[in-house]
Amino acid sequence: MATEQEAAGGDARSWDEERYRKSILQERELRCRTVFRTAFAPSQNPNPDILVVASSDGSLSCYSLASCIASMSQQLDMATNLRTAADPLSADPLSIIPAHKGPTYDLKFYTHGENCLLFSCGDDGRLRGWNWKEILISEFIGNLLKPILDLANPQHEGPWGALSPIPETNAITINEQEGSVYSAAGDARAYSWDIETGKQKMVFKGHADYLHCITARKSSHQIITGSEDGTTRIWDCRSGLCTQVIQSGRNLKSKLSSWVSCVAIDSSESWLACGTGAGLSVWSLLSYECIFNIGHYAPVQDLLFDDNQIVAVGSEPVLTRFSINGATLSQLKCAPQSAFSVSLHPSGVIAVGGYGALVDVLSQFGSHLCTFYCRGLDNYS
Repeated sequence: MATEQEAAGGDARSWDEERYRKSILQERELRCRTVFRTAFAPSQNPNPDILVVASSDGSLSCYSLASCIASMSQQLDMATNLRTAADPLSADPLSIIPAHKGPTYDLKFYTHGENCLLFSCGDDGRLRGWNWKEILISEFIGNLLKPILDLANPQHEGPWGALSPIPETNAITINEQEGSVYSAAGDARAYSWDIETGKQKMVFKGHADYLHCITARKSSHQIITGSEDGTTRIWDCRSGLCTQVIQSGRNLKSKLSSWVSCVAIDSSESWLACGTGAGLSVWSLLSYECIFNIGHYAPVQDLLFDDNQIVAVGSEPVLTRFSINGATLSQLKCAPQSAFSVSLHPSGVIAVGGYGALVDVLSQFGSHLCTFYCRGLDNYS
């Protein structure tokens, strides 16, 4: 029987073809796996506690940030002693569930009332609501945990009675006061659902192409959607009608149009930021005038407001902070080579997720608290 040392030295007698094949596939899958969304879980703790991650393998997973930061600090100490660079952690989640068939694209928390729900959406066209307490008390759940809400985008009848493929659900937003969840779908439509009954309330039709993003303007009973057609539309939630079309994807200099990948509004709901394949623009929601438009060689893939500043990430390993007037305030290198998600905790901590199953967690001062790989469902099956 060959020893482990002999095997490490290449002794063919201990060769395990199946193990080698599995390791190659896992390495390839890890390199290609993508984190599409991160969100800080609601907590009484003033410091960030749990980060929830939506991945391209269809999973929802929860990570203890305190554990990840402690492990990263220990690894950095060892790397310093050995004079080597510390690699990102391969972090074990507190719990992980197979949420969707195909990638999980978005997740949002619904915290109105006593029961906290975690909503997710994905490539299978499903919009699902999970009991957050049940997720927390379990480890790998597999198919044992069923969603308490399971909604599907309707199929639309075409010529000769043909049904379209089930359109993927790409983004969701929630209005707790109304008890509604809104979804942006690949069939160029947005949908409104009643959280208590699970019934569809409204369909928003008007875009000419695939929807990438959606957000709620709660004070005005509106939602805002961004599309592959290069426009951002504002909708009245009570009538289902489009009240404003913003050409946010149009480059003012070249007159060319690009898709709208992400939208965000500030806490006063007076300003709208739109990220596109060609750059970033900010609009007044009072006058619908463009405040500034910045062309960029790398597509913007997610953004958010941090008080009067805008934080954006995209298809380069950089986290950029802009002023409300469009001035670049800072740029920080982040771990994912292409970032699809940026999340902000009330304490100022930021999480960036993206390509390679990587999540980078940064302090409010810009230092890297931890960087970790998200382990996929294949590690727990």
